[in-house]
Amino acid sequence: MKLGFSQLILLLVLSALCACDSKKEETPVIPPETAPLSRDHIGFGVITASFTHINSDPSEDSGYIGYLRRGSLVRIIRRQIVKTPDGFVSWVLTGNDQHGWLKEDVMDIYENEGQARTASESMLK
Repeated sequence: MKLGFSQLILLLVLSALCACDSKKEETPVIPPETAPLSRDHIGFGVITASFTHINSDPSEDSGYIGYLRRGSLVRIIRRQIVKTPDGFVSWVLTGNDQHGWLKEDVMDIYENEGQARTASESMLK
């Protein structure tokens, strides 16, 4: 049996319509939560330097508002890269009791508090 062009088109259209099930419910697309968007912090840091100052602004010239010792655990709220005459320096804003800025190079950063707490405890031994 030889089909004409119009009959082929008709068969394709009917096949497409049969493939569509009008009774099917659409599943909504829900994007997964990402850490920076779904939390009030982006990670946790453990101070690796023996002693570091907490600055009021992300700058070497800003005033000190406190200090932290090796093994201290901090919640990181934000990261900021600052241009200096010598290059770029990464600073992090902490959300602990002493809310302020620390240079990123004085700490190790962890995704969750459990990892950071374990690292902190091992440094304090």
